Amino acid sequence: MIRVILCDDHALIRRGIRDTLADAPDMRVVGEAADYAALRGLMREQDCDVLVLDINLPGRSGLDALHALKDEGSPVKVLVVSMYPEDQYAIRALRAGAFGYVNKGGDPQAIVNAVRTVAQGRKYVTSEIAQMLVDSLTAPGDELPHHKLSDRELQTLVLIASGRRLSDIAEELLLSPKTVSVYRARVLEKLQLANNSELTVYAIRNGLVGQ
Repeated sequence: MIRVILCDDHALIRRGIRDTLADAPDMRVVGEAADYAALRGLMREQDCDVLVLDINLPGRSGLDALHALKDEGSPVKVLVVSMYPEDQYAIRALRAGAFGYVNKGGDPQAIVNAVRTVAQGRKYVTSEIAQMLVDSLTAPGDELPHHKLSDRELQTLVLIASGRRLSDIAEELLLSPKTVSVYRARVLEKLQLANNSELTVYAIRNGLVGQ
């Protein structure tokens, strides 16, 4: 039996995934969490084989969780299930230690297949992700500027481009406003942009946020 923990801040999404996995006779959801802190507490109390993890969590992100588990040498296999298209976060998530990446808007059966695959210690990637991996190996010089941002810098970029104020971002990420300002400055410098308006235009053109 594959023991699964779900971590997503939307209860309806967790319910949908739970119901999908409930139809699989070889899987059992043993716990659910809505944020990083709850996830850490749950994983101390409950063993699991696969963690189904969202990227966009309040406070510390799913990428933060990935890095923490990797640094701890955790044996838990992580499957990222996110609303973000593969070209935005898949490679970043895999590099951070994820065993697979599935888009929430895809076929529900793909999640079942992905959980089985990563539970066996194998990587689960779609054909789109496989192509991106090949492209990143064969043409590293063509990497887009935002691919060079740190996870926190990219998160800051997306939130600013989504219209969030720095004070709101600081509260959501559990950081000080000064720290968020530093991340913003780094993003502007690395992308060679002058202000939030240019940053927003860049994010829209590169599909990081909706128009």
